[in-house]
Amino acid sequence: MAATRRRPALTTAVPAALVLSLAAAACSGGGDAQRPEQSPGGAPQARPQVKPQLLGDGSTSLTGRQPFQPTPHKLAPGKKPPQFVVFSWDGAGEDSKKLFSRFRKAGKKYGAAQTYFLSGIYTLPEDEAKRYSPPGHPPGASDIGYLKDRNVRATLRQVRKAWLDGSEIGTHFNGHFCGPDGVDSWSVEQWKSEIEQARWFVQNWKTTTGWKKARALPFDYERELVGGRTPCLEGQENLLKAAGQMGFRYDSSGNGTQVWPDKRHGLWDLPLQQVPVPGRGFETLAMDYNFLANQSGTVDGPVEKRPMWKRQMKNGLLQGFQRAYEGNRAPMIIGNHFEDWNGGIYMDAVEDVMKTVCRKDGVRCVSFRQLVDWLDAQDPRMLAKLRTLEVGEKPAGGWRSFLAGNSTAAKSS
Repeated sequence: MAATRRRPALTTAVPAALVLSLAAAACSGGGDAQRPEQSPGGAPQARPQVKPQLLGDGSTSLTGRQPFQPTPHKLAPGKKPPQFVVFSWDGAGEDSKKLFSRFRKAGKKYGAAQTYFLSGIYTLPEDEAKRYSPPGHPPGASDIGYLKDRNVRATLRQVRKAWLDGSEIGTHFNGHFCGPDGVDSWSVEQWKSEIEQARWFVQNWKTTTGWKKARALPFDYERELVGGRTPCLEGQENLLKAAGQMGFRYDSSGNGTQVWPDKRHGLWDLPLQQVPVPGRGFETLAMDYNFLANQSGTVDGPVEKRPMWKRQMKNGLLQGFQRAYEGNRAPMIIGNHFEDWNGGIYMDAVEDVMKTVCRKDGVRCVSFRQLVDWLDAQDPRMLAKLRTLEVGEKPAGGWRSFLAGNSTAAKSS
């Protein structure tokens, strides 16, 4: 799917030609482990059998509480925080590479809820492109392609299944405009228009496609859409101001480090994080694009180097995970695209990491929505204390002493 054109952290800049070629190459067509929901008594709770209540033109519906959602509790006094890991996907659509379905199945296998940042125009047929009015650009313009009808259908199927699996459907907005005339130049009102359109395309795909007999999505996107990630990590300041008015609860468009998050403009700021690049003297963001930019600089690098590059990304992510897991327990944020760069090595590396970390004791592989549910349930004073810990820093005197002042009324997480 469309590449988010990132600036590699702590290393040389990427040539503009590489940025554009990656965007073109990536576009093909124009928690807890997944435990049963628990009743108050602890017994497995079956998903309620609720007759779908269709919304609008029947593209979306109300079907009851989303399956496989953990119930957040306050952290008990002196208890070590869970190690949260979020696997997230920019642009999320299902094309001939079938990577949406691959990682949806991997998440079920390894116990990982995930966040899929759906590009709104991936639910819009190409012959209906002019329904999209991008700020500062002519109707139908987009720096990523529109999907073929069969891929729009496939994307809707995967979105439906992903939500029923317990994962989250966020947004990567629409046209993926970067640079001087892109999202970084948008006003608050222009961002509100972009969000409204991204939401509308998902809520009205039966109108735009004419597929009246297709099954509705099992959620109300008005309620489901609570966060996103901007193209190229640009335009965050005005996006935050707009998103707060549009019902968002978090944003993941920043460039940060592995420390506990705080809020900006009332939203949880959950940035991509810098992790080690093994064997080299710098760190880069925990994303496929950044590793590629610091390795081959092209989507089709030398075949003989690909095994080493795969190990480098896998081990870089694992090193980042381990220093949090053994240190400050800051949530780890991993972002990627559905792509086959350098023979698919980055996808294999991500799946290897998912398989390795999500089964560890005390680890919860969750969606962003599940993470902010937990954060919102905590004592703000406890979170403030966690934010005093630097990257990889263990609390002096151990967790029991460090968090002993947490609310005595807290319940175990």
